[in-house]
Amino acid sequence: MNRREAISAVGFLVGGSVIGAEAFLSGCSSKPSSPSVNGVLTSDQIAFLDEVGETILPTTASSPGAKEAKVGEFMDIMLKDCYSPADQKIFLEGVTTLDNASKAKYDNGFVKLKAEERHALLLSIDGEASKYKDTRKPEDPETHYYSMMKQLTLLGYFTSEVGATKALSHVAVPGRYEACVPLKPGQKAWS
Repeated sequence: MNRREAISAVGFLVGGSVIGAEAFLSGCSSKPSSPSVNGVLTSDQIAFLDEVGETILPTTASSPGAKEAKVGEFMDIMLKDCYSPADQKIFLEGVTTLDNASKAKYDNGFVKLKAEERHALLLSIDGEASKYKDTRKPEDPETHYYSMMKQLTLLGYFTSEVGATKALSHVAVPGRYEACVPLKPGQKAWS
């Protein structure tokens, strides 16, 4: 290899790494997903699921709710990366089914309901999901759409910075491992 070939090869490698770094880093930005560009859900569906999550885990005096943890965006990522196309379809149909149930019961979309109405609606659908689990036929999908929403809300919230540090007791740099640590009355669970 002569000097000219070596300089050309080094230039190619360095130039490729600079261009590649830009593409790699731009993939790490957290922009809200526009209609199904980065995931499975549209931005309206993500906002809808934030409201569902906020009803499941509302803001309290001691901790912020699921909406602040952006569980809708979390659900979009999980659906895209971890769910099969069949489960994605069940989930997406569930978003529509939930909003239609709201319109049928209260003559209004879920997002426009009062907090008490949202809570009552989700309680009835949660009961429906429990019955589904007990009466499901072998050919039916394994999971009810609302069970998926609820599971993803809890997972997204308690694994987020907001949930782990504000809703749970959190020690950034823990000491030694202790298998059994009693909680004081009224103390939050450990993250």
